[in-house]
Amino acid sequence: MENMSDNMKKDLISILDIQDRIKELLRIAGEIKKKYKNGEPFTPLEGKSLGMIFEKPSTRTRISFEVGTTQLGGHALYLSPKDLQLGRGETIADTAKVLSRYVDGIMYRAFKHEMMRELADNATVPVINGLDDVEHPCQIMADLLTIREKKGTFEDQHLVYVGDGNNVLHSLLLGGAAVGMDVTACTPEGYEADQKIFQKAVEIGKETGAQISQEHKPEDAVKGATIIYTDVWISMGDEEEKERRLKAFEGYEVNDALVSLASDEVIVMHCLPAHRGMEISASVMDGPNSVVFDQAENRLHAQKAIMAEMMS
Repeated sequence: MENMSDNMKKDLISILDIQDRIKELLRIAGEIKKKYKNGEPFTPLEGKSLGMIFEKPSTRTRISFEVGTTQLGGHALYLSPKDLQLGRGETIADTAKVLSRYVDGIMYRAFKHEMMRELADNATVPVINGLDDVEHPCQIMADLLTIREKKGTFEDQHLVYVGDGNNVLHSLLLGGAAVGMDVTACTPEGYEADQKIFQKAVEIGKETGAQISQEHKPEDAVKGATIIYTDVWISMGDEEEKERRLKAFEGYEVNDALVSLASDEVIVMHCLPAHRGMEISASVMDGPNSVVFDQAENRLHAQKAIMAEMMS
């Protein structure tokens, strides 16, 4: 991503699009959060509009982007496939071209990464990935903001992700490597992260000093971890696989026994929505190590930094 003085359109499709700007964006997010808490107005999006396309519903993504745009002085429009001609066969390319004539930025929550790329390639305004089947960069910016607040540094941290090799893990591997944080992906066999993305994270880690690794046994993986992260085992679209997945993920619940094997200062993260009693126990989620709700709040502030950078 170029500096704001540059006229080039900036997109956030992969966390790699802001690889060299992550720490600076986190600093900006921290400043924006402080201003908000102190009641100081900060309105770089005055008179601007964000179009939000949702193919998948979401509590946190919709509310955080809508409220965040308002707090920055702008206006957000919620667009479901029913509100657009997409549902009636208009191409994503045509939708991108038309929306670009009306709005100053587009947030897209998509089923398919290819559709995300096509929208970005055809839009003349910035496009922000609100989730697709490959990555979830906005979530990881909120996560890194939370780690920065709780730990003060990335260099001495070891994040262990326990669960499914999904879009959240992909962005965590790349984002963690970019800021120099050790990341271990602990998944059942057959549910690993995409290996091209994993290898890319390993390469980035070689430059930043981050150790990026894979594991299959949660008890071994979390030893000494300063951060344990988990996510749902059954994402939207995986419902038919429920029984098979529940069997494969036996022993992967982040519970008190697993947390006790980590560092005494461990924090526990989950990007929500959580299925208590499946991937995380209620006692851990509501316990003293959990930063889950701080993490959810930080979606708002991290995304405000992204919008301020890309749209103002």
